[in-house]
Amino acid sequence: MIDLACGIFMRDGLLLLVRRAPHKDWYPGRWDVVGGHVEKGESVEDALVRECVEEVGLTPSRYTSLAVLAEPEETGHKKARYHLFLITEWEGEEARLLGDEHTEMRWIAPNEAAALPDLSHPQYASVFRALVPR
Repeated sequence: MIDLACGIFMRDGLLLLVRRAPHKDWYPGRWDVVGGHVEKGESVEDALVRECVEEVGLTPSRYTSLAVLAEPEETGHKKARYHLFLITEWEGEEARLLGDEHTEMRWIAPNEAAALPDLSHPQYASVFRALVPR
């Protein structure tokens, strides 16, 4: 079983999404949240912080667990659990793409994010809709 730590940054009612690079084995070219694999001996929370720093240069300082989702395409990938966290406070300047894992970044309203046709996980849409301010 692979565990993935996934951070949904939220600022002024908008979510931060990143587009996976075309060379990625899992869900190339699709819109995703920031995050990645939990390494051996690492907690999910430690992986969340590490992945956010590595991918967008932000260090989460306030976050809450939202959901744990199963891998949607287990026939093509190993079994995985996606640990989703809502990040509402962080340290660092503006988010910026670091490395070659992503090709694009966008702050987007939750309803617009939920309507994207090319999300990397089909259950992200319902998670995003649950974040719409009431």
